[in-house]
Amino acid sequence: MSKTLSREEVSKKNTPDAGLFIIIDNGVYDVTSFINEHPGGSKILKRVAGKDASKQFWKYHNENVLKKYTPKLKVGEGAEGFCVLLI
Repeated sequence: MSKTLSREEVSKKNTPDAGLFIIIDNGVYDVTSFINEHPGGSKILKRVAGKDASKQFWKYHNENVLKKYTPKLKVGEGAEGFCVLLI
């Protein structure tokens, strides 16, 4: 079952010690255990930790990548009004 997380809760998950959460299209993903496996390197995930990474994710990945990692990494959904406007 998916947990509902506030933007504030996700924003606190921005260090390896606190955990590294990212937002992709209102889904919340815990990438803490994936950080050293990420093909683009850990620096990229650390830079977007605690934030909405949708724009960066879709620039380099497709839906198949999201489907592959969702079962392992998705920890919840954003609360109502959670989405941000990307400009």
